[in-house]
Order: sequence, then C-alpha cells, then structure tokens
Amino acid sequence: METVKDSNIIDRGMEVPVSKSSSNDSEPAVLEGQGEHLPTFEHEKALALKFDLRILPMLALMYMFNALDKGNLGNAKTDGMDKDLNFKGNQYNIMLSIFYVPYVLFAPPIGMLGKRYGPHRVLPIMMFTFGSATLLSASVKNWAGMMALRWFLGMAESAFFPLVIYYLTTFYRRGELARRLALFYAASNIANAFSGLLAFAVFHIESRLDSWRYLFIIEGSLTIVFALVAYLYLPKSAYEAAFLSEEERRLAFKRIQIDSSAVVGEKFNLRDALEIFKMPATYGFLAIEICLGVPLQSVSLFLPQIVARLGYDKIKTNLYTVAPNIVGACVLLILAFTSDYTRLRFPFIALGFALTFIGFIIYATIDVEHSLTVAYFACFMMTWGTSAPSVLLSTWYNNNVAHEGRRVTLTSIGVPLANLMGVVSSNIFREQDKPKYIPALATTAAFGACGCLLALLLGSYMVWDNGRRDRRQGVRLSARDVSTELLREGPRREEFRWFL
Repeated sequence: METVKDSNIIDRGMEVPVSKSSSNDSEPAVLEGQGEHLPTFEHEKALALKFDLRILPMLALMYMFNALDKGNLGNAKTDGMDKDLNFKGNQYNIMLSIFYVPYVLFAPPIGMLGKRYGPHRVLPIMMFTFGSATLLSASVKNWAGMMALRWFLGMAESAFFPLVIYYLTTFYRRGELARRLALFYAASNIANAFSGLLAFAVFHIESRLDSWRYLFIIEGSLTIVFALVAYLYLPKSAYEAAFLSEEERRLAFKRIQIDSSAVVGEKFNLRDALEIFKMPATYGFLAIEICLGVPLQSVSLFLPQIVARLGYDKIKTNLYTVAPNIVGACVLLILAFTSDYTRLRFPFIALGFALTFIGFIIYATIDVEHSLTVAYFACFMMTWGTSAPSVLLSTWYNNNVAHEGRRVTLTSIGVPLANLMGVVSSNIFREQDKPKYIPALATTAAFGACGCLLALLLGSYMVWDNGRRDRRQGVRLSARDVSTELLREGPRREEFRWFL
C-alpha cells in the first residue's frame, strides 16, 4: 500500500491511502487515477456542498413523509377516529403496538437487501409502499382493517431510517455526519409540526366524509408522488454520481476510504457482518437505543394527548403541538452542529436524555391546570431531549464501525430496537390514566435517566480505553488521526481509537 501525507485534505499526521489493489472480489477496484491529484480543503468543501444540495433535501422530504405516515394516528384520534371505527377498551393501544412487530422483524433483512441492491432503489420502493398503506387507511371500516394496514406500514418503514444513515455514510466523512443527519432528521420534527398544522386545516373541512380520512388521503397521496420522484433522482453512491465530474468522483471515493469505510463499496457478506456482535460496545449502544425508544415514541405518538391536558379543544390542541416540534428541531441542529465541531458525541447524547428526564418530571409533578405556562414549557423540553440523542447515537456507533456490512447490520437492529419501545409507550398511556397519565410520564422519565447514565458510562469507558492504548503505544492519538482503512477489525486492532 502506497501512502502519502496530505494535511490539506485530512487532519495533520494521518496517512492517506492513494491506491488499493485487491484480488478479493468483495473489494471493488479503486477508480483509475485516484492518486494523481491532491485535492485541497476548498475542493472538499465544494464537493460536500454539492452533496448537501443534491442529497439532503430529497432525503429530508422522504423522511418527513415517513414520519407523517407513521405518526398521524395521534392527530386522527383527536378527531374521533377511534369512535368512528368503534374501538373498544385498549384496542387503540394494541393497534399502535402491532406496528412495531414487523418493524423490528423485517428491519435487518430489508436493511441487508438495501446494502445489496443500493439504498437509492430500496428507499423509494419502501416509500411507495408505506404511502400506499397510508392512503388505504382512509377506506377502513373497522379496527381489524386498520390493524392489517398498520402491519404492512411497519414492514414498509422498518429499515428506512437505518438505510438513510448508511446511505449518508457513503457520502460524508465521520466528522461531517452528525450535522447532515440532523438536518435530515429535523424533518421528523417538522413533520410532527406540519401534521399538527395539516390536521388543524383538515379538521375544518365540512363534508359527509370524516375529516380524519382526508388526513390519510392527503398524506398518502403526497408520499406516493414523492416516492416516484425519489426513484429517478437519487444517485447510487458518491463516487458513481452522474452530477459529478470524474475528478470529483475520485475525490468522493478517497474521502470515504480515508474517513468512513475501510473498504468502499464492499459487497455484503452476512457472516462477516455478524462479527459486529463480537464487539462488546455493541451491547452498550443497543442498551442506550432501548432507553431512547420510550421517550422518543412517547413524544412522537402521544404529544397531542399530553398537550390536550392543557384544556383546549381538538383544533387548538393540534395547533399547540407545532411550536414544541419546531423548537425541538432547532435544538437538534444546535447540538448536532456543536457535536461535529467538537467531534464529541456522548456528552450531547447524555444532555439530550437529561432534558427529556427533566421535561417529563416537571409535567408529572406540577398542577398543570394552574400552571399552564410551565406545563407547556415542559412540552418543549420533551421535544428538546428526544430528537438529539436519536441522531447523535446513530452517528456515534456509525463513526466507530468502519466495516460497511457491520455498520448497516448494527444500524438495522439498533434503530428498530428503539422504535420497538413504542410498544412500551403505546401501553403505558392507558385510557384509565387520562388526562394526567402519571404512570406513563414517570416511566418515560425513568428511561431518560437510564439513557443518560449509560451514555456517560460508555463514553467514559471509551475515553479510558483511548488513553490506555496511547500509553501502551507511547503516542497520543485520537480517532481523527487514524485512517478508517486501519479500523476494519474494530477494537481488536491496536491502532484503533474510539470516536467519542
């Protein structure tokens, strides 16, 4: 392997691979002429900007519709959907829960198919499918029909977020990922806000057709249209994008090889990918995902019901969910940009969990009816603390796994595992506990506190382990000083350094 020092394109002292040949068919040939030019930092900035303008807006729109189609039941319920379909007892909660069974079961296999056939094709197909399920929801006549459609919606949405995360890691370096993923994920908060605005508008419609059915018709139809556009629009990968010049494609390939993937465009091998479960930190990441899932899903699914305790009518209640979601998106962007700037993940993940804990504790312990301002402020804190940990946690473990197959496998299990905790959220917000929902608020706060503690413990271990490796080697290195080509085997490699 020939190497050069190039402090213009990478951090000073890192060795840059400029050529790679391989007889292994799992490793693609490097683009011809890869080492002929040494790009400057300005070239990298211009290339990243092209990706930002071309990729991020479409992915953000796709995820916005994903979040709309998944979370619109809360808005529909405020318009009496459960009464129109003759729900009895806890049937609404059961319907929310059934979504997560296929969501978790099908995420790993669909994620692996996405790695094999390309996210640029699999993501739009998934989008078309869950848009169709949403559109069909407008025609259901009973609880059984809605249950069946929620099952297929769970299948179609299962690997969507994991595949988007993997897709972005093939365009951006590790230190660039959090803020881009945050811009994308902010679409989820905007979707929740837009859903409230849309519901506010739709519920004013005077018609023989139930207003909540219009909600499904509008959201499902828009999703299907944008899925068709996305199928034609998304490029296969950074180094195969038709909108780039040959020199830019070479630079895109080199960037990912240096600071994202040990082998760029590696073919998926299941046995190799499952090696991720031999890394002990994997279980720490998954435990934090579990703790994240309850507050994340509680806010996503039940914010309208939480806000309803403020005592407003159904139309104003949906309107009052808009501001917390918009501000939550802003806080997410602030924390993500700061995380990328400092190249630190776990302190900001812990901060997000702490905000969640405080928000739910405040709402559970005050007299809401006589402290409306404080209660509404607590709703803002709930959204502050749920969005940021989701983005930064996914970024954190993707930053620490240089093997593409293992990365997509871990993400395809971790993200659905967090969403599986929607089963907990769906069943702690019980009819008999409304309007206060004290057991649900206390349970959600407890998961937030556990997540904060686990993030601090795992991050502290990584700091200690990096220091131990430095002392053993007699050097002082951070994750930015080691090319991802050397990180394929993870912590088993002596040169490995944790991305904190």
